[in-house]
Amino acid sequence: MSQVKHLLESKGSTIFSIAPDVPVLEAIKRMAEHRIGALLVMRGSELVGVLSERDYARKVILQGRLSAQTAVADIMTSTPLTVGPDTDVFDCMRLCTDRRIRHLPVVENSKVIGVISIGDLVKAVIDAQAEQIEHLERYITG
Repeated sequence: MSQVKHLLESKGSTIFSIAPDVPVLEAIKRMAEHRIGALLVMRGSELVGVLSERDYARKVILQGRLSAQTAVADIMTSTPLTVGPDTDVFDCMRLCTDRRIRHLPVVENSKVIGVISIGDLVKAVIDAQAEQIEHLERYITG
């Protein structure tokens, strides 16, 4: 199975981020604009957290907070789980499943180089299985 670096090669390494002191409303607007479910929370080049739609739903809406008056730092997931570029896709799937998370920042030499989502991982697994089936069919019929 492929590694995280192969996923980033095919999907790109665009990183959508926000500063921790920005109001949550701005973060939600940014997620909607880019059609994504999470933002990395960065202080300069340092990863300090992840903010997801789930964080928003559970820590703003359900607690009656105001999006325009709540800072990203107040609701983000601090010290997020990260993976390296050489991490196996199946290991990432296991992490996402076991920890019930949907986004994994990819870090190399203390620098964020990309983000992968559970959707990226599922697509990679499906593509690998389809390729394996095709090879087996060619072997059987050939």
